[in-house]
Amino acid sequence: MPQLVAFFKDMSENQSVSGQPAPETRFQDFGLSADILRALDDQGYEHPTPIQTQAIPVVLQGKDVMGAAQTGTGKTAGFSLPVIQMLLQHANTSASPARHPVRALILTPTRELADQVAENVKNYSKYTSLRSTVVFGGVDMGQQVVALKSGVEILIATPGRLLDHVQQKTVNLSHTGILILDEADRMLDMGFLPDLQRIINLLPTKRQNLMFSATFSGDIKKLAASFLNKPVTIEVARRNSTSENVTQTVYHVDEAVKNEAVVHILKERNLKQVLVFSNTKIGAGRLARQLEREGIKASAIHGDKSQHERMAALDAFKNGQIDVLVATDVAARGLDIAEMPCVINYDLPYNAEDYVHRIGRTGRAGASGDAISLYSDKDERFLTDIEKLIGRKLERVPLSGFVPRSAQPAERGGERRAFKREDMPAKRSGPKPERSPYASASLMRKELSDPWFDKPYEPSPSALSKEKPSSTGAATASAKNSKRRLAVLLGGSVKQ
Repeated sequence: MPQLVAFFKDMSENQSVSGQPAPETRFQDFGLSADILRALDDQGYEHPTPIQTQAIPVVLQGKDVMGAAQTGTGKTAGFSLPVIQMLLQHANTSASPARHPVRALILTPTRELADQVAENVKNYSKYTSLRSTVVFGGVDMGQQVVALKSGVEILIATPGRLLDHVQQKTVNLSHTGILILDEADRMLDMGFLPDLQRIINLLPTKRQNLMFSATFSGDIKKLAASFLNKPVTIEVARRNSTSENVTQTVYHVDEAVKNEAVVHILKERNLKQVLVFSNTKIGAGRLARQLEREGIKASAIHGDKSQHERMAALDAFKNGQIDVLVATDVAARGLDIAEMPCVINYDLPYNAEDYVHRIGRTGRAGASGDAISLYSDKDERFLTDIEKLIGRKLERVPLSGFVPRSAQPAERGGERRAFKREDMPAKRSGPKPERSPYASASLMRKELSDPWFDKPYEPSPSALSKEKPSSTGAATASAKNSKRRLAVLLGGSVKQ
């Protein structure tokens, strides 16, 4: 460790770190353990990204960090690798939970991001004796309680579910010496500030604090000032900027035909594994169903979906079982798919910073990608806010080759022919005859009537062949029977 500090002494003297990494920089240069380097080799990691190059040595020195980098540049490895390295001194194989207290706490705003971070931490530490687990809402607490009571050194959690475990006394944070806030801006947007304050008050006063985010707003700076201790600010790119590897295109379409426009783009470009963003849960569900009707394998994830349904949809999307995933902003956080070719903004986000996070789902780790946005006249204000944030003008262009169904000719009877005046029937001369309001109904009844029912009743030959009673007694008996039948019909009875 002393050699590592000396190696990066010049970098740590300045509280603001910037610049690009040297091409020859490798993970071995950071002094990471052989177990961690072995795990990185399994993941195919060779050269660190800019945020990793700047953050790892500073975190290893025990300093607080406020790191800003574009989404998809490797922030998770930037803080998890040095944390694992520092916790190796506490690693042990004891079965006693007391020997495995929570020493590092990683907070994320969403379940999906928490699960993604937990998967990365597990992969990076798989050759060590360190234990890690993840807790988030939407699922039963039973299995989480079992994992916590068994003891873990690294805990990844969402704020709400962590406080649930604190209330149930299933987690103890008194030994936590490292606190990491990932996607801190999203936590504030989701209203987690009171929960964050409660969690921070449960931690030891002496600890190392790390905050990483793709964007840094004024509120984020206020939060950082409240609990970070002389943080080193790490910025590898201009704040709130978008990746140069992402080609951004904006198409102007009417609001009523956005669904058709998405279908046209997907089929025209033959796109697979596309993430489509919607501002509302209802809109996400409707668009996914529309795509299914058009023969496109699609699914939707949003807050109304159960955790099991959301994870199943994400797994299907990652495995290529579905081609399009329609998602809201919250549900899509943490979605990390290598070489995702395209992201489509069905709705422009209300918050301009969400645009940076959205298009950061593509063009990750140096790969190229496309970010397509649809906007109508009512979205002009949102588009202007986005341009102010990212510092560049986005060209508005029409969607080439797209013709809405409402503007297409009718399929029945061939092509639609222009209407001509001679097609109209000739007008009758003279005054119009007066027509009764009941005339149309009368004509309809005549057309629907059957002449057979208009004939008078004629007895059948079998009835005529029967012998008729001729005697007076028979006539009297017939009258009595008639009265009896009438009485019974009226609900009474006739005495014999």
